[in-house]
Amino acid sequence: MTENWLIIGLGNPGAEYAHNRHNVGQMVLDELGGRLGGGFKSHKSRAQVLEGRLGIGGPRMVLAKPLSYMNVSGGPVSALARFYDIDPCHVIAVHDEIDIPFNTVKLKLGGGEGGHNGLRDISKALATKDYLRVRVGVGRPPGRMDTADYVLRDFSSAEKKELPFLLDSAADAVEVLVRAGLLTAQQQFHPAKAP
Repeated sequence: MTENWLIIGLGNPGAEYAHNRHNVGQMVLDELGGRLGGGFKSHKSRAQVLEGRLGIGGPRMVLAKPLSYMNVSGGPVSALARFYDIDPCHVIAVHDEIDIPFNTVKLKLGGGEGGHNGLRDISKALATKDYLRVRVGVGRPPGRMDTADYVLRDFSSAEKKELPFLLDSAADAVEVLVRAGLLTAQQQFHPAKAP
């Protein structure tokens, strides 16, 4: 019996938000969806869903982009976890992270939400913080810019040139996480610390 995984790409619905830093999680899911060779379809849980396997006979992945706004992502996530009978330890939230530099991907299990309201709502809805996170670095706001204003802006021209590589790397991180586990994924994607 192969394992089932629920991969959530966090973001806001609607064309006006599609290219915002806050929607980088959904951009990563578009990359993963392209690799699976399918299209997202509407699901009764208020999400767009794409199901596929990671390689022939590999783990089954349910890719989901909630149709709710970021701050109320928990309802669709818990509904999907129930529908597909997936334990929180097999839920992966892919999201923007201001506390790590742009072009960086980090992974963790559980822990705090760091002021990220989408994660906070998921933790509340799942009644646990013990789900996996793929944190996609978008960098800190410049100067005194408000964090909300910053994440609701599109990537800069310079960032847009690097964005395809970041999305590719984050999608790779999700696949390694599903295939080989958290420790292997962290060893592969976290930069080595200087001695």
